[in-house]
Order: sequence, then structure tokens, then C-alpha cells
Amino acid sequence: MKKLLLLVAISMASCAPNKITVDLIVQDAHIYTINDTFSKASAFAVKDGKFVAVGTSDEINKKYTSLKTITAGGKTIIPGLIDAHCHFYGLGLNQQIVDLVGTKSYQEVLDRVQEFQSNNPVDFISGRGWDQNDWEVKEFPTKIGLDALFPNTPVALERVDGHAYLVNQKALDMAGITSKTNVSGGEIVKEKGQITGILVDNPMGMIDAVVPKPNRATQIQALKDAERISISYGLTTVNDAGLDRSTIELIDSLQQAGDLSIRVYAMVSNTPENLDYYLNKGIVKTDKLNVRSIKVYGDGALGSRGAALKEPYSDKPGHFGAMVTSVADIQNLVDRIVATDYQMNTHAIGDSANVVVLKAYAEALKGKGDRRWKIEHAQVIAPEDFDYFELGIIPSIQPTHATSDMYWAADRLGKERVKGAYAFKELLKRAGKVALGTDFPVEQVSPFLTFYAAVARMDTDNYPEGGFQMEDALSRREALKGMTIWAAYSNFEENEKGSIEVGKMADFVILNDDIMTVRKNSIPNLTAEQVFIDGIKVN
Repeated sequence: MKKLLLLVAISMASCAPNKITVDLIVQDAHIYTINDTFSKASAFAVKDGKFVAVGTSDEINKKYTSLKTITAGGKTIIPGLIDAHCHFYGLGLNQQIVDLVGTKSYQEVLDRVQEFQSNNPVDFISGRGWDQNDWEVKEFPTKIGLDALFPNTPVALERVDGHAYLVNQKALDMAGITSKTNVSGGEIVKEKGQITGILVDNPMGMIDAVVPKPNRATQIQALKDAERISISYGLTTVNDAGLDRSTIELIDSLQQAGDLSIRVYAMVSNTPENLDYYLNKGIVKTDKLNVRSIKVYGDGALGSRGAALKEPYSDKPGHFGAMVTSVADIQNLVDRIVATDYQMNTHAIGDSANVVVLKAYAEALKGKGDRRWKIEHAQVIAPEDFDYFELGIIPSIQPTHATSDMYWAADRLGKERVKGAYAFKELLKRAGKVALGTDFPVEQVSPFLTFYAAVARMDTDNYPEGGFQMEDALSRREALKGMTIWAAYSNFEENEKGSIEVGKMADFVILNDDIMTVRKNSIPNLTAEQVFIDGIKVN
């Protein structure tokens, strides 16, 4: 009898299909796959850094086995989040300078600079994050306070948007800037013929030329700091909007050595040296790095009145802002880049800058196929210019700009013109896709604030009641796609990431709550409990 039972057991085992061994099984989860039908799943299997199966827990466990299984207990899982426009390297460097974000007065700026220099004495003081629009006195500060405190130490304090400096006299002297200096594409602000210390857009380059460059150890630490912060929020890919060749190559070397896990879509900064190298070299692509785009600045920022407008600023008669890159140079760049495989990604804030770039794109891209050129920000669009986005041009937008600017945007633009600003829904309707990012460190790093601003269009104090220009809010599904599959598409990477599907990179995030159903005012409190890149836990 025993012999018979043994034979039956052997026979049953031989008839049962052998399970496939994989590296990781995740089960009992609430998974938003973000596939074409936005379907849900409860489990998936990962092998060699890729999703090899997605389905129910029963389906996965019947076919696969693994020494490592995560039972998620019904937790929500989404694809790894993509920030379609940020300054990743800049975020890391900012960890080593004066943090001026959230200052409520110029005096608080001065106090923070003094404290920093007292604790971290340096030969050249740098800082970033002030915004005069958050102060009771909403005018640009002057260098008088800095000159009094630091007569012999150069100081350069960058505005939150990265489009203006406040510098002291020592820094001006080092840069050779006087009341007679003229630089196109920006402004050296003066009062009664005297330099105030405020430099907007292109003149900032003269200060950059004298700021000490970080050494390699500092650069590496900056990249690691930026990765740590980004991954903690569930970001697995970041689009850095403007990097030089040396930084791109450093990122690549760290990724290849296993010292940097995050994926980087590197937009090459528009300099002659960078363009000569990369446009001749062609696309650079690894599993972690993608170099196939050129970042160009069309104009400045709205907050510093550097954005180029068709009509004067409502709160500064006769002032139109300025093109940082001239119309002729934009056209030359378009002609040069369209002859290569590279994508052109152009910063355009004001309606004048947007139409200049859109017209140049539209003409150059005729008959050129699927090029996916982007407008970075697409912030203020005249009603007659939205049609250009129907030509395959992708709006790369940052929803938190709307909720940061909404307090004063109508002052800059007027009640009518502001209706064409931060028009996310209209842009989506015309383009079919929008790529969402933060523009950090201009804004906070959290992609959950991006999601909240896109769907609620309120600040974290629930202001304004009912939301800001809600006709242009995105749905939750649209916002999540903008942070995953549409962002991947904008990078030519939709076949390798952006959704939880078989064959794609196993980048995913386990959330503390359901991003699609949690109460709207709880969205900013979402957290990334666990983050995986290539199926490996990185946070």
C-alpha cells in the first residue's frame, strides 16, 4: 500500500507544471498598472530587473516561485514616478549653500546668510530660494544690506526661480559689472542710474564666471544627496533640464559603477561646446542614462518679470520681459537640431516666447515624423496659439507653479491674460499628452504636491476655496499618467518604463495610501513607503 501511495505521489508531481523561479514576487497588492486600459492587478513577478508577469496573486503564485516575496497587504503600488522637468544636480548642490526658501522678508534673508557664514565660513557665499513675492514688501531687494554685512566677501543669492541674482558690490567688482555694463537678454536693475544688485537672466552669467567651481568630491556628494532626496519621494527617473558634458559623464560613471541608482534623462545645456560634442556624437543611451535632447532657454521667469510677453506687464507699464535667446538664435538652433536625432526642449514662460518657439518648431518639424519636441513650462499661452500643440509638440508642465504663482499671477498678467496661464487641461486637450514635473529646487521635490496641484489646484492650506482656475485641473488618472507613462513617452521611453507591464523595467513604488481614492486634501501627505528600481529596493 505504501508503495502504491508513493507511486501516485510521484505521478502527480510529474504531471504538475514546474514553477518558474524569479527574483521577486509581489502579491496581495492594489496595483495601478497604467497600461493602455488603466487596468489593476494584485501581483507581479520580476526577473533580471524586468516585470515578467502581471496578474492576480493566484495566477502569479501558480506559475512562479521566488525566495523573495513581498506580501503587500492591499497597499497601493504604482510605477516608478518620473519627474519630467527638474534640476537634479542643482538640488544636490543646493544642499551645500544658504537655503533661502520660505523667507518672509529681506531681513530674514540677511539673517540666514549671516548664520550660514558663521557656521560654514566660505570665500564666496552662495544661496538660493528667496522670493520677494512672499514678502510684505514685494519689491526687489537691494545690495545695501549685503554690502554692510559683507564688504569684503562676495555674495550671490539666487531667486527661487533661478532667473535673478541679488549680489553685493564685492561680487559685482569681481565680475567687472558697472553702471555702464550692457548685456542683452535680461536686465541689470538700476535705480537713479545706480546698480541695485539685482541681475535678471543673462547678466547672471557674468557672476557665474567668477563663482568658484565645485571640486569632484563636491559634485559626487551633490549627486548622491539629490538621489537620496528624490528616491525618498518615489522618483525613479528624473529629467535634468540642463547639464554640461562633464556632469553628464560623471553621472554615467557613477551609474556604471553602481554608485548611483536613479535613472537620468539628461537635457544637454545649450552651449557651443556641448552642442558640438553631442550633436556630432549622437544619442547616448544606457539602462540608467538617456542623452538625446538639448535644453534651450527662450525667456526668463514671470516672478522676476523676465518672461517675454506680447503686451506689457500689468503691474509694470512699458515692460515686456525679454528673450534670453534671441529669435534669430532660436531659429538657428531649431535648424541645427532638427537635422539630428536630438529633441529640442525649450523653456518658454511668456506668451511672446511661447509663440516664437512654437512657430519655429512647427515650421521645422513639417514632414519630420515623430520628434516629440517639448515646450518646457508652456506657462502663458495666448488663445490663438494653443493650436500649435496639435502638431505633436509636447507641453512639459509643472503644476506647482500654478499654486505658487496664483497669489500674484493676475497682477503680472491682468484678469484676461491670466486665463491662458497654467492651462493644463487645454494643453492636454490639444496635445493629447502632458509630461508633469516639479522644476525642483524651484519648487519642492515631492511628486505628491505635483499631483495635488494638478487635480486640486490649491495650496496645502486649501486656498483658494474651490481651486484656482479649476477648468484647467487634470483628473487623477490624467495626472498619474503625466507622472508615469506620458512622461516616459516624452523621453522616447514608453516601451521600457512608465507602466507595470511585462518586459518593462521593474521600477515601482509602494504607497502608504491609494493615490486615486484618498481624500483630496490628504494627497500632500502621501508617502513612498518602499521604492524599487530594477526590482531592487532602493528606499
